[in-house]
Amino acid sequence: MNPADEPFGLMPAGAADTPAIRHNSREHFEALLDAMVECPDERSRIAAQIERDFGEVRAVMVLDMSGFSITTQCHGIACFLLMIHQLRAVAKPAVERAGGLVVKAEADNLYCMFEDVPDAIAAAREINARLKDVPPVYPDSPAISVSIGIGHGRILNIDEKDMFGDELNIASKLGEDLARPGQILLTEAASARAKALGIDTRECGRDTHGSSLVLARFELR
Repeated sequence: MNPADEPFGLMPAGAADTPAIRHNSREHFEALLDAMVECPDERSRIAAQIERDFGEVRAVMVLDMSGFSITTQCHGIACFLLMIHQLRAVAKPAVERAGGLVVKAEADNLYCMFEDVPDAIAAAREINARLKDVPPVYPDSPAISVSIGIGHGRILNIDEKDMFGDELNIASKLGEDLARPGQILLTEAASARAKALGIDTRECGRDTHGSSLVLARFELR
């Protein structure tokens, strides 16, 4: 097999200069997108190359901090920014202890990648547990809490700095819109993977989007 056709994993320590890491770089990704624009007849072939060069099967976790509106209305945006800072100080080490990586942080959201679903579950549980020990910014401000969505499937990993994929989209929907504060929700694929590895889950709801898309959500027992 040509090394260029091999899937890439999480970046090993000291591997920043290896050909494999450069091969799934942002520059390579954008060059392929540019080629799709410039060569319409080659789009199917280039799309297949993108899948080959950047595609991986991973567990993903999307974390959303609760309480933006009420916190900013009562205490201002600086209070909420401090809460985000405290959240990241708790979440990043927990993700790393579970063998994962915080791929990107956007406002009060964190997007994380793991080798497998149990790792993501372990990180999510630790984050929820440790946040209970973080005191409120002000005596009357809300405690920091998060809602979490976990997915599992094929994603595009752009140099461990960005990622795209259907399971990431569904996990985002779960974490940002459907999970309650403190709740961990799994996609159907993540639930199936968890059950295959001996972790019990149960379906806790289904949502219809558009005319035919039905998203099932699962929680840990």
